[in-house]
Amino acid sequence: QLQQVHVGRMESRPPNVEGKGAVTQRDCLRNALRMRPDRIIVGETRGEEVIDMLQAMNTGHDGSMTTIHANNPRDAISRLENMVAMAGIEMPLKAVRSQIASAVNLMVQASRLQDGTRRMTSVTEITGMEGEVISMQEVFRFERLGVEPSGKIIGRFNATGIRSAFSDRFRQWGFDLPASIYEPTI
Repeated sequence: QLQQVHVGRMESRPPNVEGKGAVTQRDCLRNALRMRPDRIIVGETRGEEVIDMLQAMNTGHDGSMTTIHANNPRDAISRLENMVAMAGIEMPLKAVRSQIASAVNLMVQASRLQDGTRRMTSVTEITGMEGEVISMQEVFRFERLGVEPSGKIIGRFNATGIRSAFSDRFRQWGFDLPASIYEPTI
């Protein structure tokens, strides 16, 4: 839970029976930007508002967050690319990918497991662009260890052994993470 004192909430709504009064998620995001926020959190990005969200993330709104439905972090990137294309913005794919790579630092995947529980299953860092491809590295992942007789999945969240470049930013913000956090448990 965020501990900010000043929080403004906005909510989209459909048009009334006369087709008037609609407030889109994009309207909310644009109005939020006019308020000069430190951070923007969008409950779910699923349409043309992705353009405004990426621009906000690229223009000094560090710590902004959103959710997106996808099978894995790589698919989430593809979904973002598709949403930009569906917004009708004519932009070369490399430019779209560059915007995404610049805006998104970390992707945290939550999945529903076969036993019905939800677990964080991956923390993936976006490291930039390599040619025309967004480069990513998984820093932590959920490892399934077995299943209890009741059907409950047994597992643990484990480091992959890759040290996140993002840890330097954590240090700048006053969080000195020990190097051991990136060492996998065997």
